[in-house]
Amino acid sequence: MNRLTLALCCCCCYYFTLAAGCAATPPKSHTAEAPMTDHRAAVSATLDAFHQAAARADADRYFAFFAKDAVFIGTDATERWTIEQFHRYADPIMARGQGWLYLPSNRNLAFNARADTAWFDEMLTNESYGLCRGTGVLSLHDGRWLIDQYHLTIPVPNDLAKDFAQKIREHSAKGAALPGGNAPR
Repeated sequence: MNRLTLALCCCCCYYFTLAAGCAATPPKSHTAEAPMTDHRAAVSATLDAFHQAAARADADRYFAFFAKDAVFIGTDATERWTIEQFHRYADPIMARGQGWLYLPSNRNLAFNARADTAWFDEMLTNESYGLCRGTGVLSLHDGRWLIDQYHLTIPVPNDLAKDFAQKIREHSAKGAALPGGNAPR
């Protein structure tokens, strides 16, 4: 074996050994799964506790899950409320011991690259409204996941959408409030 062949063999062995060592090391995305799992669990726990506080009519605990500049968007077109406006609406109801029970299922979570903002959507079941959907955004505030926006909707099956839209038009034509027209101030 001449020197050139020996040098090539040594270089090949070195590179194969290096490549094998790199392949055995999990990529960074895999080593970050544990913290992401923790974030997923924390966001889910926050949303579950949020729903529990609403069901128990615990206004102090319920509103503690919202960021100070949060927005709540309800099912009615007029319901786009700052958290202060939503407080004024919900506090008297909860003071009477009335809450609202929405049982979550099929929750989906997504996070930004820094894992400090989460988007969610979840199906909800409510005795009065039936199947609903909650969507929103949470972000980390001093180590706590808080709701920045919550949007409650009632999904309308496509087969019923045209008739339902017509009923809304008729309702609006009767002088029903337009968006922003009767939100608590």
